[in-house]
Amino acid sequence: MNTGPAGDLTSPAGTGTTKDDGKRGARTSRSSRGPFPARLRRDWQLLLMTLPAIGLLVVFHYVPLLGNVIAFQDYSPYVGFVDSAWVGLSNFQWLMLDESFWDATLNTLSITTFQLVFYFPVPIMLAVLLDSVVRPRLRLFIQGIVYMPHFFSWVLVVTLFQQMFGGAGLLSQTLRDHGYSGFDLMTNPDTFLVLVTAETIWKDAGWGTIIFLAALAAINQNLYEAAAVDGASRWRRLWHITLPGLRPVIILLLILRLGEALNVGFEQFFLQRDAVGRDAAEVLDTFVYWRTLLTGEWSYGAAAGLVKGLVGLILILVANKVAHRFGEQGIYKRS
Repeated sequence: MNTGPAGDLTSPAGTGTTKDDGKRGARTSRSSRGPFPARLRRDWQLLLMTLPAIGLLVVFHYVPLLGNVIAFQDYSPYVGFVDSAWVGLSNFQWLMLDESFWDATLNTLSITTFQLVFYFPVPIMLAVLLDSVVRPRLRLFIQGIVYMPHFFSWVLVVTLFQQMFGGAGLLSQTLRDHGYSGFDLMTNPDTFLVLVTAETIWKDAGWGTIIFLAALAAINQNLYEAAAVDGASRWRRLWHITLPGLRPVIILLLILRLGEALNVGFEQFFLQRDAVGRDAAEVLDTFVYWRTLLTGEWSYGAAAGLVKGLVGLILILVANKVAHRFGEQGIYKRS
């Protein structure tokens, strides 16, 4: 067995590094970063650059959290937080007994589940297809086209779909001109779930490819070359190299999406609520608007929002725990 100069046991590689040397090296590595004041002086420019983002986060995300106190009050804006009467959990009790709240919750969960199955994979597949385009100019041109709808407002998106699939839309008129009966997809509550998912795909699928394209760029290209030399087909390379390389990003975004399971948006459903009816288009965001904000029941709306946030937090923690069980890091490191 090899020994070091002082006769102590060496590592199997014979480098003379012992366990104590490893501990000292780790301590040296930690101390090499320097004390906190020194690192603060060294990185003050970077910290200064983050101050605007931190300020926006504090002002628009953390300070409004203090307003959740009205969920436990009979709040009136005329008397303020301090003088409003405390009612405890009364608002939550009324919320749990409200059938319209449970109808909106069921619609929200149905839409979230449907879009997880039929919308969530679309940006992944689109990113893989874009990454396979060899010519850079053609790829940039296609990216520009699929990114563009993201910048359209929901008013414009719903209008375009109305012009295409409405009762007087292009498709219905074309069918009538050829002797067929027309149809109106925009006012059919039975197909509303498919309609809103199609609108979401057209508007945001291209924009959602950005993070997946970045993940694809980080995959070592030598792996593809080695697999091709070994005779792996394009599908084999996709299955054994591309998808495993995307897996951490997919799991991270899936966890974040589950955290927003009760938040499917407001404007898209608000614009189409009257056309298909409340039973089909009422989600929690529109429920809060119609049931609380318009009637001045501020505390009731705050209670509904607090329930949404609590359920989202629980879903994130559970999904992150499941990711840890499958060997992934999730949104934070395992303890």
